[in-house]
Amino acid sequence: MESIKIVYTSFIKFAIAIAVSQGETLAEAKDRIRKEFENHPHKKQLNEIIKKTTLGKENLTILSEKCISICEDFGPDRDYITLILLLENIYKKEILEKIEKDTIANIIQKFRKEIERINATIPPPPLYNVLLESRSLVEWTTMFGLFNLIPRYKSEHEKPVLLMPPYLGNDYSTTFVRKYLKSAGFKTYKWDLGINMINSKSLPKLIEKLDEIYEKHQEKVSLVGWSGGGIFAKIIANRHPEKVAQLITIGSPVWGIKHMQTPVIRSLEFLRGRKLRERNEKLIKELEQIPKIPITCIYTKTDGLVPWKHCLEAETFRDDIKNIEVFGSHSGMGANATVLLTVAKTLHENIENSHQKGIISKAEKLFYPDFWKQKGISKFTNLFFS
Repeated sequence: MESIKIVYTSFIKFAIAIAVSQGETLAEAKDRIRKEFENHPHKKQLNEIIKKTTLGKENLTILSEKCISICEDFGPDRDYITLILLLENIYKKEILEKIEKDTIANIIQKFRKEIERINATIPPPPLYNVLLESRSLVEWTTMFGLFNLIPRYKSEHEKPVLLMPPYLGNDYSTTFVRKYLKSAGFKTYKWDLGINMINSKSLPKLIEKLDEIYEKHQEKVSLVGWSGGGIFAKIIANRHPEKVAQLITIGSPVWGIKHMQTPVIRSLEFLRGRKLRERNEKLIKELEQIPKIPITCIYTKTDGLVPWKHCLEAETFRDDIKNIEVFGSHSGMGANATVLLTVAKTLHENIENSHQKGIISKAEKLFYPDFWKQKGISKFTNLFFS
């Protein structure tokens, strides 16, 4: 939260200054910014910052540069898109004179370009993570013994779920996920398109399949995509939010792939014969958009194939966007007990609009990195006795 507080203290001052420069009073500007943060997960803390913010003699350019400098110090972050979209929302181009309009528009445009420059500097996975991908063999073989031991939360209704496999994977890759979701009461569907080569020609067939499932069940369909499958799932969710209940991605690069540094991209370019940035500009642009449905992104910081920061969506954009970290490799996520449990619980909680309680649900927290990041022995007493 400390980094968020520092970034937003600077940004809020910048945003309020833009609103004031468009003719609003300080009170009106603060109220406007407060409304823009209505769905922000840290709304309470941001309202305190807004309340304390005052404007000095610094102009918009200086305020913008200060905010950009702070963002650069903290490094690449998908959540910066929230800042860009808020600025574009408060920009009142229709009420300004041409000179004022051009000046503010240029400042906002420069802010966007600088944030994009910062976010284009995510490094590739370190060699250590790449070497750790070999543990996926253990993850896949041990899943045969662990599968029946994973807790299950039965869904009361057979809600439809369409699963999409990773790059160079097929429906066999999602076998454990589909089998587990079936045992949890969901109606699962394969993608039925053979090996996933992340080819845009697969999109019309996937959309047709979504239509068929939607018509069959007469309700929205949940999309689950692993790695490259999550790319398709997000694009489909952006195109057809009226038919999609929620989006869950598993180790999927859901933004910034134009500048993504990974051996996966190099192999993809080798097999397809063209540079990634020269292909599918339309799809790359669509991938940057945030679907208007609940989103959960599952990722691992020890991913050896995809830089983990590319696997996160902007949690600060809406309160129905979640990023969940798990232990494990990228290649083994389809046979990762924590991933299976997270997918099923997320589907259930978003559909049933309820959260699991009880001692088993609390014990599950032991399998997530977030629990072990807490300091001291008190994390165990808080877990079971709070």
